Amino acid sequence: MRDYYTITELTREFGVSTRTIRFYEDEGLIKPVRRGRTRLFRPSDRGLLKLILRGKRLGFSIAEIREIIEMYKAPRGEAGQMQLLIQKVNVRRGELDQKRLDIEETLRELENVEEACLTRMAELGVNVGA
Repeated sequence: MRDYYTITELTREFGVSTRTIRFYEDEGLIKPVRRGRTRLFRPSDRGLLKLILRGKRLGFSIAEIREIIEMYKAPRGEAGQMQLLIQKVNVRRGELDQKRLDIEETLRELENVEEACLTRMAELGVNVGA
């Protein structure tokens, strides 16, 4: 295992910009070692970046990601972090399920509007095929 990673190595590995990594640093989620103007990231920073990016893909906010990371440092450790993560996953799943229901309802409404338009156009003798 390596002692350090450069910001360039992490941007390539995770497909993110240096600005993204600096943002997470500014937010205090990762804390690279500084050597002059150079940032050197420990394996633990790399692991945190991986977790942060997974959290973002799952739709968690920076505040929620911070809470999950901080939970790991708390006395309940990993078990507490997993319990919190399960709660967050369930909330996020509920939000997405509701969005799916809203989208399905909107699609049904659009179908009804389209059908009504097509029916009325046929009544008016307008050629719909063109």
